[in-house]
Amino acid sequence: MALLTFKGGVHPPDHKELSAGAPVKEAPSPSQVLIPLSQHIGAPCKCTVQIGQEVKKGDLIGEPTGFVSAPVHSSVSGKVVALMDVPNAMGKMVPAVVIENNGKEEWTQLKDNPDYMKLSPEELKEKVKDAGIVGMGGATFPTHVKLSPPKEKPIDVVIINGAECEPYLTADHRLMVETPSEVIEGLKILMKILGVNKGYVGIENNKPDAIEKMKGAASGESNIEVVALEVKYPQGAEKMLIKAITDREVPAGGLPMDVGVVVQNVGTALAIFEACRYGKPLIERVVTVTGRGVKAPGNLRAKIGTPVRELIDACGGFSGNPVKVVLGGPMMGFAQYTLDVPVAKGTSGVLVMTEEEHTAKGKFGPCIRCGNCIDVCPMGLMPSLLSIFAEKGFYDETKDYNIFDCFECGTCTYVCPSKRPIVQFIRLAKSLIKR
Repeated sequence: MALLTFKGGVHPPDHKELSAGAPVKEAPSPSQVLIPLSQHIGAPCKCTVQIGQEVKKGDLIGEPTGFVSAPVHSSVSGKVVALMDVPNAMGKMVPAVVIENNGKEEWTQLKDNPDYMKLSPEELKEKVKDAGIVGMGGATFPTHVKLSPPKEKPIDVVIINGAECEPYLTADHRLMVETPSEVIEGLKILMKILGVNKGYVGIENNKPDAIEKMKGAASGESNIEVVALEVKYPQGAEKMLIKAITDREVPAGGLPMDVGVVVQNVGTALAIFEACRYGKPLIERVVTVTGRGVKAPGNLRAKIGTPVRELIDACGGFSGNPVKVVLGGPMMGFAQYTLDVPVAKGTSGVLVMTEEEHTAKGKFGPCIRCGNCIDVCPMGLMPSLLSIFAEKGFYDETKDYNIFDCFECGTCTYVCPSKRPIVQFIRLAKSLIKR
């Protein structure tokens, strides 16, 4: 049977062999954590602690200030030593709570619930909300908001996104291999909250061990199906995943809920299970530390707020001639100007690139109208035209060509023979139009 996929896309070298075989290890506990109060799309949190205050793991340190927001909790036990601004992955300064780790690993009191599946959908959703869970694939949209669709948009399908199509990254792969039952339990909780009878787990075909493990974990569930997807970037984008698995097309300017679907990441599903079963808030996540520029690539379970430099040190430090550190993957990640940026809920990877891996060198040229970017755009847009408008400062004109349907996957930039920073031009135009 042909593998499920979508139209367009590219096949960049995935380099997943660097860390795919590395089991998840506990990252060393940092002496100090810098926990941003804005780790999600929406309103930033209001700080609930003061300098000098003692906190335990799981204590609330930031409360949401709006519906589209998510609480923030302490990832260590210790003392609040500063309230300051720190850089996030995109280079923006955001307020943060700095906590000095006392090394005691003391937890706040959590509410264990072995019979969590007997709770009502509303009670389960409240647990997800209280745990501060957001989309952990990188979008960081507050999960409880996704689980609250309007009544006129009923949901009938839930998809767990295990595609992990971004090159180098293997965190979701390892979670599916090592904790498949917990991921399936998270899917069952999502299905109960939304009143859905059909669930899917979509996994790219280059992860046969993950497909086998997840099929085994779902073997007793008649309404859950694990499906193999063609290996193609950006197979893991929500709209591409929905098209591949259900053959439904999200309309221009629309959301997955417009076609009756909710998509959640593998890490998010695991966090949902831990929140509903153990009452555990989202204070840590698995991060892939990889690239030729790091000595021992691997997957680390890191506390939120851990400085990136400490994760690189935990993997043996720099190797060779590193020229760039990217948070996320090479296609959609952001290059960093400092290694003091902390791990956040949406930090899926730390990529250390060497001179050989770093291909975007030198000046870019003019658009030669080859149409390559149009052929590969999974959204059917005209990236060449959008980039030209943005380059010339005609930002409003880009709206006529559906610029906000672009989810910045970077396939256009990847195939451009003139090495034009097409996706960066599009990001610039979008930010200036919003402003």
